[in-house]
Amino acid sequence: MQYRKMGNSDLEVSVIGFGCWEIGGNYGSFVEQEVIDAVHRAIDLGITLFDTALVYGAGRSEELLGRALRGRRHEVIVVTKCGVPTRSGQKERRDGRYGSMMEDIEHSLRYLQTDHVDLLLQHWPDPETPIEESMRALEDIRRSGKARFVGVSNYHPHMLREAVQHAPIIANQVGYNLFDRRWERQMFPTARELRLGIMAYGPMAHGLLTGAFTRDTAFEENDWRRRGNIFGQPLFTPENLSRNVEVVEALSNLAYELGTPLAPLAIAWVLRDPLVSVALSGTRRPQEIEENVKALDVMPRLTPDVLARIDEIMSHAAGQSDALPE
Repeated sequence: MQYRKMGNSDLEVSVIGFGCWEIGGNYGSFVEQEVIDAVHRAIDLGITLFDTALVYGAGRSEELLGRALRGRRHEVIVVTKCGVPTRSGQKERRDGRYGSMMEDIEHSLRYLQTDHVDLLLQHWPDPETPIEESMRALEDIRRSGKARFVGVSNYHPHMLREAVQHAPIIANQVGYNLFDRRWERQMFPTARELRLGIMAYGPMAHGLLTGAFTRDTAFEENDWRRRGNIFGQPLFTPENLSRNVEVVEALSNLAYELGTPLAPLAIAWVLRDPLVSVALSGTRRPQEIEENVKALDVMPRLTPDVLARIDEIMSHAAGQSDALPE
């Protein structure tokens, strides 16, 4: 395993993280014991960072991760996120109010069965609540010892500039993959200037870059990808999915030439920029994490020629947008 510092902090994390969105109940069915086995296998492989959120199943993901980490909590870095409503009395869609975020962390700690998290993020900016108020909540949580470090997620550049004035944030977690380079173009320069680490979620484009999709792929009723729209990009809509599967097939052929499965290639591409502290691999089975860590072997093979070929293949993708998700 390889490790990087999170921004300008002394928090060192594995470059491949274990993403727990998929175990919150919105990504189709899964077997809980397989998830627990995958968590243990990930730790054995040197993965230290486990990322979840209160909103993933209103505590379901945190609770399952907490169970899986029994006896091994001291070996890992737990990241969770607050500020998205999960209970009555909260604002709809986003709730970055001070009192709401202070209550969120109490729920998260209870679900995770721990007295602190290593990194707490505001999950999405709340346009109706001043950034200063949300950052004050994060800072008070940090000062209380319930979070060692704090950060944000899905923050636009101007929001980051304001946030750093009010709290010692160390990271911005955003969606980043071969099909979605919006944040790289519009936010990475600001993060680099402010010395913030990037946590990349969805490096495999929410399953598209695993090579498992076909033109006829149908998602389960409880799978959010049925909507077709991925944070403002209609990658999975009927008119775009077929073309994007063709793009993935071309990437798979390139991966074969490089002697790797497609998923490790996709993760290695995300990690090619040292600004990215960690690529979060959504995982539910031990075999998945075993394959994804092969990205470390692929990284040296990403020569300028290979990267140019990847860019040429991706120029044929459909449904891409320039607007950052709101």
